[in-house]
Amino acid sequence: MTYSGTVHLVDDDEALCAATTRLLTACGFQVKAYLSAESFLDTFDPSKPGCLLLDLRMPGRSGLELQQMLADRGVLIPIVFLTGHADVPTSVYAMKLGAVDFLQKPAREEELIAALERALAQDAKMRLKLGDLAKLKDCYEKLTPREREVLAEVVAGQRNKQAAFSLGIAERTVKLHRSRVLEKMGADSLADLVRMAEALGVGPGQP
Repeated sequence: MTYSGTVHLVDDDEALCAATTRLLTACGFQVKAYLSAESFLDTFDPSKPGCLLLDLRMPGRSGLELQQMLADRGVLIPIVFLTGHADVPTSVYAMKLGAVDFLQKPAREEELIAALERALAQDAKMRLKLGDLAKLKDCYEKLTPREREVLAEVVAGQRNKQAAFSLGIAERTVKLHRSRVLEKMGADSLADLVRMAEALGVGPGQP
């Protein structure tokens, strides 16, 4: 089996790094290995799919410091920690920051593969959602200011007459704008339009 996306392995233990790379490559993973957080940051491209298999304690930036730095930058890469120095508070902290799993060295092959499969699946799902959101934002940007106002009223549950009164326009104008909004957003129904608006954070007072 060949997996989509790259496993970025960051571990300062060169021998372990090489052995883990061989194992994962044999199992069908695409692997890029780094001996420090700094070398990973120098070449990492967040636009490409993948996950991070990260050692906890390393010279220079630790695994937790790298996780926090990526989070601060808005980089949403799933992380699996692999460490020989685990404790409950550290693992809880890492999971709160979004780590997919926290494995003790030496991790069993089945356990490691399962964790990486979950991480890559999470990355694929996240990228799909972000892609859909980007398309929605593009559609929303094409709405006129008035159409955005009508959209906000409609998703708030206002009927055409109520929206017309609120916006100070004719009811037939609301109907026309509503029809155009549905068309431009690619919505098949009002329920579909409400879902899109929720994803965009659009509501009353936020046209």
